[in-house]
Amino acid sequence: MRWRGSKKDKATAASYTDFSAEGQEVKVAGNMAFDGNRKKHGNRARNRLIMAMSCFIAIYGVIGGKLIYFGLQSEKEEGYRASAALNLAARPDILDRNGEILATDIKTASLYAEPKRIVDPDETIELLSTVLPNLDWEATYKKLKSGSGFAWIQRGLTPRQQSQIMALGVPGIGFRTETKRFYPGGPTASHILGLVNIDNQGIAGMEKYIDSAGLSDLRSAGMVSEQSLEPITLSIDIRVQHIMRDELEKAMEKYRAIAAGAVVLNAKTGEVLAMASLPDYDPNNPVNALEKDRLNRMSAGTYEMGSTIKTFTTAMALDSGLFNLNSKFDATRPMVFGRQTIRDFHGKARWLTLAEVFIYSSNIGSGKEADAVGIEGHRNFLKRIGLLDRMQTELPEVARPVEPRVWKKVHSMTISFGHGMMTTPLQTAVGSAALMNGGKLIQPTFLKRTQAEADQVATQVVSPKVSEDMRYLYRLNSEIGSGRRAEVKGYRVGGKTGTANKVVNGKYANDVRFNAFLAAFPMDDPTYVVLTIIDEPKPEEGMYSATAGLNAAPMVANIIRRSASFLGVKPDFNQDITSKVVSYGND
Repeated sequence: MRWRGSKKDKATAASYTDFSAEGQEVKVAGNMAFDGNRKKHGNRARNRLIMAMSCFIAIYGVIGGKLIYFGLQSEKEEGYRASAALNLAARPDILDRNGEILATDIKTASLYAEPKRIVDPDETIELLSTVLPNLDWEATYKKLKSGSGFAWIQRGLTPRQQSQIMALGVPGIGFRTETKRFYPGGPTASHILGLVNIDNQGIAGMEKYIDSAGLSDLRSAGMVSEQSLEPITLSIDIRVQHIMRDELEKAMEKYRAIAAGAVVLNAKTGEVLAMASLPDYDPNNPVNALEKDRLNRMSAGTYEMGSTIKTFTTAMALDSGLFNLNSKFDATRPMVFGRQTIRDFHGKARWLTLAEVFIYSSNIGSGKEADAVGIEGHRNFLKRIGLLDRMQTELPEVARPVEPRVWKKVHSMTISFGHGMMTTPLQTAVGSAALMNGGKLIQPTFLKRTQAEADQVATQVVSPKVSEDMRYLYRLNSEIGSGRRAEVKGYRVGGKTGTANKVVNGKYANDVRFNAFLAAFPMDDPTYVVLTIIDEPKPEEGMYSATAGLNAAPMVANIIRRSASFLGVKPDFNQDITSKVVSYGND
């Protein structure tokens, strides 16, 4: 093959091709140089692409790392309080003896802010206050200006408040789900159940007892969850509790009293079936719980219990062996101790049998009973029956009784009829239960307790014979004595009145009283003790007096009449205990 063209073209062509002897075309060195240059440029582009990708990966890696870092920091600053609150919040349900819920946990939303992300604190507060009108502007402003990562704004929002705040679209705020304690009965059993604080920790009543009994330790060990907590069953019957509180409200209004209280106690097991003290508070909104008049008077208040204490003076006289129901006392004239004179409120001015001393509530006769037993014997008996020591029970709010530092004869005389010593109404009821149940002192409990468990903790403090005599005297007093207005047909109620003059300006005031009625039923085999108190009652309309027989005794009757069926006591209109007053009175 022959090339046609100029020398220049030939030269150019020679640089690209050559021919073999056989006339075939082959590549020469010029073509190889072209291929090498193309490979060189391709490798360079690939390297640039790899470097660019590496840079992007590094940049996004740094950004991702920072995000993770700030996320962890945010958790440390913001999350710790909420998570801790959630861990601490779980509490067991509290049930009454029949399984009715008295306290339980519910979920609520709480509002928090991230101050370092708040742009305009003033605007934020202004917007939030449209939903939360009671928001503390000054305190909230300090929180939002703090620059911290987390701050609570308001705990326990309602679903409506949460929805309205979410609709505001305020940046830098959020919600956390927390657990809040809820009491379906409101104030019905407030002094028994007690309170929890903002972090759902018990601070009063049985709520505090539950924490002190081990719940706090379980929380500290991280062993508390909603699923792991068994309900706590109390001895309370919420039906009886409701009736009791209702009767106390009516009594306060009827007698224009400043306070009232009551307790229903199982005399055989020591279980508290119901206990209330008014004024009380709503544990769902305890804004007034710490006010002075909201005190739990039944266990945390001490009072001179008036003539109800003659229950124990009489039992002491019988227990001493010095007297029996036929023994007689000279009540013809007052007792005089120096400048002190002991008189009877409604004196008979004659000799009285021990039974008459009780049913006529003779101060003179009670003083002579104490005088015969002696100062040391008197104090020892009251201590044995549990009236002088701080009561042992689950409820934290328990007061210590008050007695003279040194007992003298005059102290023993006045204490015999209920003045000069102060104890709590609840332990007065507990002491009375020992005189009704065969002589066994059983410390009260707010938890369910079986008869076998009660027998293990019971202490024999008087003989069964003394207990039998006291049951008779209780019933007799309700039949013909000062407790007639506590009588409920079919239930054989017995009891003792107590009218104590209160101290005003250092002196006992004749028209300012603290009244009580101590009762038991059914008297042939007493199962329940009922005690009512009413503080500073005024005479009922149309009446001229306000003694315990006119107010505290009817309160007991109303409580028994309405609650006896719930307590499992059936009325019996055929059975009756025949009074023995004739045999004793004529002896």
